[in-house]
Amino acid sequence: MPQLPAPDYPAEVRERLAADAAEVIARYPDSRSALLPLLHLTQSQEGFVSRTGIRFCAEVLGLTTAEVTAVATFYTMYRRKASGDYQVGVCTNTLCAVMGGDAIFEELKEHLGVGNNETTPDGKVTLEHIECNAACDYAPVVMVNWEFFDNQTPESAKAMVDDLLAGRTVEPTRGAPLCTYKETARILAGFPDERAGAVEASGGAGHASLIGLRIARGESPQLGKVVHQRAETATEEGE
Repeated sequence: MPQLPAPDYPAEVRERLAADAAEVIARYPDSRSALLPLLHLTQSQEGFVSRTGIRFCAEVLGLTTAEVTAVATFYTMYRRKASGDYQVGVCTNTLCAVMGGDAIFEELKEHLGVGNNETTPDGKVTLEHIECNAACDYAPVVMVNWEFFDNQTPESAKAMVDDLLAGRTVEPTRGAPLCTYKETARILAGFPDERAGAVEASGGAGHASLIGLRIARGESPQLGKVVHQRAETATEEGE
C-alpha cells in the first residue's frame, strides 16, 4: 500500500499549476465540473496522473482523493503511469481489425520491442491498442497523441514510429502538427495551442467522412440521387 498522503508538488510547480487551475475553474459555475480539464493539466506536468496530481485536484476542488481517483481511473485518456513523449494508439476494434489493425499492432509490438501499454527504453514511444478511434471510414487508423494517421499499413506504421524515435518531423494525415504528450495534455486542459498555424491546420471531418452527407444533399450527381428505401416501400404499399 502506498504511504498517505501523497507528496505535494515543489512550491514553484504548485504555484504555477494553482494559477492555471484557477483559470480553468473560473470557466464553470460548479468547480467540480473542472475536474476533467484539471486532470489533463496534471498530465501536462508529469505526463500521467500521479498520486500528487490526484491530491492537487482534490485540494483545489474541495473533493476527496477517492472522488478524483474514481474519475481518473474511469477514463482511458488519463495515464496512470509514466509514458512516452508520443502515445501511439492502434485501433483494434472490429472494422480496423479486419482491415489490418491487428496486424499493425502485432508488428509494432515486435518492431518496438514493447507490449501493450509499454514504453520504449528511450522514453519516446508508448504503444497501446485502442478500442475505437471513431474514424472507421479511414480504417485501419493509428493515432499519435490523438492526431490521426489514416489508412495505415504495417510498413507505414513502422516507418512512422521510426521517425518518432529518430526525432524526425512526422505529419498526421489530417489535423494539427504533432506535439509531445505533455503539450497535448495542456491543450486538452483548455489552454490555447500557440504554435504558428496549428489551429488552422486542425480542420474538420475528412473527405471520406462527408461523402454520405454530400450524396444526400445531391452534391455528387455522378453517384445518382439518394432515395431512402423505406420511403419507396411506404409509397408502394400506399398505392
